[in-house]
Amino acid sequence: MSDHHTLDTLLQENRQFLPSAEFAAQANFNDPAIYAQALENPVEYWSEWARTLDWIEPWHTAHEWNCPDAKWFLGGKINACYNCVDRHALGDRAHKTAILWEGEPGDVRILTYSELKNEVSRVANALKALGVQKGDRVCIYMPMVPELAMAMLACARIGAIHSVVFGGFSAESLFDRVNDASAKVILTADGGWRRGSVVPLLKITEDALTLGCPTVEHVVVFGRIDPNFDPGFGRTPESKLEGRQSPPPQFHNWMTLIQAQSTECACEAMDSEDLLYILYTSGSTGKPKGIVHATGGYMTGVTATAKMVFDLKEDDIYWCTADCGWVTGHSYIVYGPLANGATVVMYEGAPDTPEKDRFWRIIERHGVTILYTAPTAIRTFMKWGTEYPSRCDLSSLRLLGSVGEPINPEAWMWYHEFIGGSRCPIVDTWWQTETGAIMISPLPGITTTKPGSATQPLPGIRACVFDEDGRDITPVQGALNYYSGGKTNLAEARGGILAIANTWPSMTRGIWGDPQRYKDVYWNRFPGIYFPGDGCKVDEDGCFWLLGRVDDIMLVAGHNISTMEVESALVDHPAVAEAAVIGKTHEVKGQAICAFVIVKTDHQAPDYTALIAELKAHVAKKIGAVARPDDIIITADVPKTRSGKIMRRLLRDVAEGRALGDTTTLADPAVVASLKDRYDEG
Repeated sequence: MSDHHTLDTLLQENRQFLPSAEFAAQANFNDPAIYAQALENPVEYWSEWARTLDWIEPWHTAHEWNCPDAKWFLGGKINACYNCVDRHALGDRAHKTAILWEGEPGDVRILTYSELKNEVSRVANALKALGVQKGDRVCIYMPMVPELAMAMLACARIGAIHSVVFGGFSAESLFDRVNDASAKVILTADGGWRRGSVVPLLKITEDALTLGCPTVEHVVVFGRIDPNFDPGFGRTPESKLEGRQSPPPQFHNWMTLIQAQSTECACEAMDSEDLLYILYTSGSTGKPKGIVHATGGYMTGVTATAKMVFDLKEDDIYWCTADCGWVTGHSYIVYGPLANGATVVMYEGAPDTPEKDRFWRIIERHGVTILYTAPTAIRTFMKWGTEYPSRCDLSSLRLLGSVGEPINPEAWMWYHEFIGGSRCPIVDTWWQTETGAIMISPLPGITTTKPGSATQPLPGIRACVFDEDGRDITPVQGALNYYSGGKTNLAEARGGILAIANTWPSMTRGIWGDPQRYKDVYWNRFPGIYFPGDGCKVDEDGCFWLLGRVDDIMLVAGHNISTMEVESALVDHPAVAEAAVIGKTHEVKGQAICAFVIVKTDHQAPDYTALIAELKAHVAKKIGAVARPDDIIITADVPKTRSGKIMRRLLRDVAEGRALGDTTTLADPAVVASLKDRYDEG
């Protein structure tokens, strides 16, 4: 560790990609002066973006800050649903496709903005008929069908606060979230398709209700699997609810209830600081945090960033592959793109059903122009090989995006070459549930990109890097020189802890019901400065390289080494499709590096002794001897949350022989047991 307690950042990457002249010429933003202008007066910068929305009443004060409480556009009245739906449906986009949906079995639905307005209004009126009022909480537990987006927008229309729970969480997880929010209504479905099987959402909902949920008065069930869903089917027997301290909820058939409603429903005038939604973090450890977002500031942030980062044009077919159960789906499937009047693709199922080319078939079939997906998915596609994308015509694509975790350089290059045809800019984005909108990302018409780097903070965002003593070590001069030809020298990169030194409109307004926890988690590390919890390095060009969670920094013989850097070095080897790295307790070095490696199909073998030795040497060559893994375990898969994030806590349990913790958020809990067996064998 250096004298300034910075993180050692050893992996180097020197490839650079400038925007093409053709792309820059047509880009929504191609003048780098926007960065300096935004930082000079960020409040006015964000106010200009807020003015692109339709307000019912103007604000009287643009910004107020009393740490940790930020307020934006005080006194302003606005409705998020009106801005996403009505202003387009009542204007020139009435007959433009708003949602282009494909189900896993292959069914397709198209909704214009006019049709979306009618359907959302019906859902909103149904909620009102069930007694939902402004400020009430509605839990949405549905598959990726258009009705999920309709439900979110309907809540926004009438001023109810929605809490979307990923349609795959367990009954216990649903129970926790419903009760924490004191939800009045649950909107769910009889099931959803995933890899050819039905996810039994109604059964899971019933199981959650048997655990308690006393505030739930109504459950509305959409018949996704059976369109002729009988409203009597699935009604929770009272015998199963004997432990409840309140009457059992009433169950309703979605189609029967919704279709009886009027297509006219006025939009509620919401104060800019009124809450739009609660979204719970995955809760892989500890109690889930209910992150809350306010209407005016959130809509400003997602509208601005969707237009800037994705260079949205009127004729784009935009596909974000996330689920609306995560913040990416909130911000960049529903609110951001629809506020911009975009055509949004939604897909219900898995990328390997019926074959491993499903994503590429969707792009070819619908002419997708913008693809926004996760590094985990990209590495999976790498593992499957290039034969699947090569089957399809991907020439409609003009922009690629990455979200969810740091993307390693080799995955970036594979994405660039085999999906983007070496012609599409890649916007590698960093942000969080708590930030609401993208914070660090290239602007595709301006930024010179580097594989693995999220590059620059967006205009109006002052991101910086602190050392462990709270000193700002960001090379500001390099950042200022970035657009005037500063030289690249990653050897001079300095690592530390990411921090955000100013406020921004889409930032969370806190944790539902727990203001002290909000202050303790995000504002106590560096007083007055937002602490996201991520490690980061900045090179002398001012490019930011995210290193993952600070908890994922290993202390190896006095050196702080990022798990992400070792993973990137491993994936750089031609035999490796994906890697997960953790620090294992070591009596001499403090921690030893342990890697779980997934080998590409064409490199699989009965004996991996030689490959393991080769991989250890490869990491040492790429990073240095200090980063050579002590242990490498070849595995078929690694444990991940359903959002695709590697659960390193469980890998540490496996590596150190501890009892396994809660695996309810795993995509495949059996993976953990098989990993433990494999490690014990070795």
